[in-house]
Amino acid sequence: MRYALEYRAVVAVRALVCWWPDALVRAWGSALGMAFYTLDRPRRRVALGNLAECFPGRTLAERRRIARRTFRHFGRLLLELLRFSALSDARRIALVEVEGAERVRQAYAQGRGVLFFTGHFGYWELHAIHHGTAFEPIGVLARALDNPRLNTLLEQVRGATGNHCIYRQGAVRRVLRTLAGGHGVAMLIDQHMHSPDAIWVNFFERPAATTSTLAALALRTGAPVVPVFALPQPGGRFKFVYEPPVDPPPADHPDAIAEFTQRCTDVLEMYVRRHPDLWLWMHRRWRDAPAPATKGMFPVVQE
Repeated sequence: MRYALEYRAVVAVRALVCWWPDALVRAWGSALGMAFYTLDRPRRRVALGNLAECFPGRTLAERRRIARRTFRHFGRLLLELLRFSALSDARRIALVEVEGAERVRQAYAQGRGVLFFTGHFGYWELHAIHHGTAFEPIGVLARALDNPRLNTLLEQVRGATGNHCIYRQGAVRRVLRTLAGGHGVAMLIDQHMHSPDAIWVNFFERPAATTSTLAALALRTGAPVVPVFALPQPGGRFKFVYEPPVDPPPADHPDAIAEFTQRCTDVLEMYVRRHPDLWLWMHRRWRDAPAPATKGMFPVVQE
């Protein structure tokens, strides 16, 4: 019953936001986010705790301000995603500025496929949808939702421009096949990992269990690894950034996977430091007793 109600609610909201003007979508998304900030005390507590650990030089009032903006952002993200996926290609293109398009073309031209990565940052879901229009469809590594009807709907949203979801079972085989065909695969690298192949790297000078999949695939296939970030712009527009590919460590590096993962994590951290209100602070990113972490690019105290 709960799953059916959730599905119907999302379908109804999607039908509404497709007709709303941009300003109304953002306003209602912000209101939705603030409702969760007010009512969801556990996640609010996690967000404030993470911010206190990562930005000890900022006042409590500043950290609370970032937390409120974060919740508002993710409320907007939900409604923007439902609306963005229903727009025509021409309308989506008109809303987007792309930075680094030539880097994407150069990466594809190498013929080994491309590994794109980001985190739960900004408008990453919209970025993936737009990529299918601006370049070509990609495979998106994802975790299936517990609600199967909502998961089917999310697949349709993500596949609005031809993208396809790649779930955990058989994922490596499908990713390798996609890369071998010269195509792209996108993944997130900022979730806490429970799996045995997780490795510990520094994220905000705190050891964090991180997926080793990205680095392992890149080192195995030689596919370029391109960081991507999706930023909001004034007037309901978006800026989708493709950073230069991350250089792999030398072939004789004693722990190439950990070093490569740290380099990718450093790029993500740079963006989160610049735009802290766009990252998922309510996620319990740092937990468990870690092994010694690789040294990151940021000093211990940096504001």
